[in-house]
Amino acid sequence: MSPQLLAMALPPVLGLFILGIGNGFLSSLITLRLDAAGESPVVVGWVSAAYYIGLGLGALFNDRLLLAIGHIRAYGSFASLVAVTVLLQGLMLDPVAWFGLRLIGGWATVGVFLVIESWLLASGDSQVRGRLLALYMIALYGSGVLGQLLLGVTQNLGDTAPFMVVGALASLSVLPMAMIPRVTPLLDKIEPLSPFRLMVLTPTGVVGAFGSGMLAAAVYSLLPLYLQRNGFGVADVGQLMAATVLGAMLLQYPVGRWSDRHDRQTVLILIGIFCLAISLTVLLVPLPSWGLAALLFLLGGGVFSLYPVSVGHSADRAPAGALVPMSQGLLLISALGSSVSPPLISPVMAALGDTALFMSFGALGAALVLFFAWRRLVRPAPVPVVPFSAATPLSSVGAELVVTDEWVQGAKEHEHMEDLSDVVPDVDVAEPIVGPPVEEGQYVAYFDDAGFHDGVLHHHEATEAVDEHESEAVKDTAGPEATSSDPSTGHPTASGSACGKASGT
Repeated sequence: MSPQLLAMALPPVLGLFILGIGNGFLSSLITLRLDAAGESPVVVGWVSAAYYIGLGLGALFNDRLLLAIGHIRAYGSFASLVAVTVLLQGLMLDPVAWFGLRLIGGWATVGVFLVIESWLLASGDSQVRGRLLALYMIALYGSGVLGQLLLGVTQNLGDTAPFMVVGALASLSVLPMAMIPRVTPLLDKIEPLSPFRLMVLTPTGVVGAFGSGMLAAAVYSLLPLYLQRNGFGVADVGQLMAATVLGAMLLQYPVGRWSDRHDRQTVLILIGIFCLAISLTVLLVPLPSWGLAALLFLLGGGVFSLYPVSVGHSADRAPAGALVPMSQGLLLISALGSSVSPPLISPVMAALGDTALFMSFGALGAALVLFFAWRRLVRPAPVPVVPFSAATPLSSVGAELVVTDEWVQGAKEHEHMEDLSDVVPDVDVAEPIVGPPVEEGQYVAYFDDAGFHDGVLHHHEATEAVDEHESEAVKDTAGPEATSSDPSTGHPTASGSACGKASGT
């Protein structure tokens, strides 16, 4: 990475790191405080859900504010709002007020991520996005681990001290962004694919993204509640949560690289089985503290690998021009899963006890395994064509950051074998969809520069195909096979390049 690029990317990453330290333990802190105040798991679940609802709303609408006032001022506004909402929580303990504050805080937090991720996206071209994303991920997860470890330290300073520390860190995170040159990266508006189109394009990716959102939100919001109610002190809860985040940080890339060399649907099935096995172990086997920490480390790796592998599987199917709106759509699906998870799981914990958290983890893992296995049977799995990328960005622009040159090139090199004109209508060349081999003489729907062709051999095309066949021997002696087309329609004939290439796969 060049010194100029590093100088451009370092301030937003440093701001993310400072903010992330406080944000890393805020969810755990809120859960523990509500539980200590005698609130039920249902209340904890709804207050936790407010944050994820705010994240989802911000992912949809914050880009408009960013376009209106610019990156640096937008960052200062969002970070200040995060600080204010946290400090107000330190002054009162009212679940209704906290719900509203967490909703606003989630909306402002995703605004901060939007600024950082769009800045990184504009700092370099797609050839260096992989390195920028790696820097981003190190700052994101590193700050999360450190924040969880600080949970016990700040708790010893008084009831309001943790909230003051988070507010101070949010305010300090403005400094790196305020000290950089006054440059505003361009921000393009891209509409994410709708849930219906995503379900047609990649049902496995949609369910994987939704399930990963549910699991991740439950880990951040309800796992601290489970730990505190099982006799762990605040400092111990912070350490166990840090082990979980550390597992997400260290295991995500090896799992992803493994998925590059194998069928990603099979990898998703194994991740689901892995989460189910860990949940059953926690439920059925008495564990010392170090044993629980080891299992939570592994659980973090499994839960937080589910989303990027699902995105990678979806990218193996998507046309190159649809990669960005597809990744943005999956991001919103994941946010939806995070929003509904705490309100759905917390009543189960209230009714069946704290162990219902891991019952829910196991049930979600089993449901994902069954769905992924069913999809594996009814639809051929795509060959991995895009390299794995740790896809944790929280904003729609951050979803674009994941789409590197390697992704686009891998998609373009893949044969198109399915009609997706209704799914991605704005993509005029739909290259990379996996399908069964096409026998000689069989015609498939395809896209080319002239638009969509339905794959039906029309009468005038059949006539030209016969003429083409009769002159094939002459063409073979003259050179490589030429592509002919109907001059009135521009459609390739049966021996043209599009159909000829498809039938040879």
